[in-house]
Amino acid sequence: MERFVISLYDYTGTAVEPWAKAGFQCVCFDIQHSAVMPRTDRFHGGGSISYVCADLHNREVLAQIAREYCGQAVFLMAFPVCTDMAVSGAAHFESKRRADPLFQDTAVDHAVWCERVARAVGAPYMIENPVSVLSTKWRKPDHTFEPWQFGGYIPEGEADHPSWPDYIAPRDAYPKKTCLWTGGGFVMPPHRPVECPKGYSTQHRKLGGKSAKTKNIRSATPRGFARAVFEANHHHHKPTPHHPRLTAAGHPAGL
Repeated sequence: MERFVISLYDYTGTAVEPWAKAGFQCVCFDIQHSAVMPRTDRFHGGGSISYVCADLHNREVLAQIAREYCGQAVFLMAFPVCTDMAVSGAAHFESKRRADPLFQDTAVDHAVWCERVARAVGAPYMIENPVSVLSTKWRKPDHTFEPWQFGGYIPEGEADHPSWPDYIAPRDAYPKKTCLWTGGGFVMPPHRPVECPKGYSTQHRKLGGKSAKTKNIRSATPRGFARAVFEANHHHHKPTPHHPRLTAAGHPAGL
């Protein structure tokens, strides 16, 4: 039986890369992925990352994912859009509320549905967001972390970020309080901290604005934390050297 790792609202694939390199079949769902030219990256260990275009704000799409991977997923992670929830954007909340009094309730609902999918699938899960109104409008997070606390999982020879070395500090040596809502047997990994400058990181000044590029970089999972989560949670499952069942259009069957 194929065993999958599912990642919702995931454009970069950074979070699942350690799983794919170890032989797991990973599927990243995000509306930014191409529906015309679907992409799958394959790794020497037999694992893969398939990038699937999906409107995760559509509950029927979420239901289809839950049906497809029920009993087949060994881990699920989700990174719901934080634009309308993160306290860093609080200055804009009032104008957004005037335009749509329910804008935050809608955003929170998207995060809550990620948990419902995880429970339906039956896999350990984590839902990640920066400090946000999820803590008051949903529930308190189960864990919090900062990237530098897990920078030690990155070997010194791989210190520079392979995609964004001009934006991400080597070995994730930057502060950014991040919250996790977890369940299903998720194991929080132990810290392996690296030295981190106090105050705001230099990348904080480089990654402002509303462009898709900066948003994707800001939201990418820290490499050290991704490796730590894999090390703490993969040992209950054995990967299988197969690839996701794809339809003629290149999407996992059932979507």
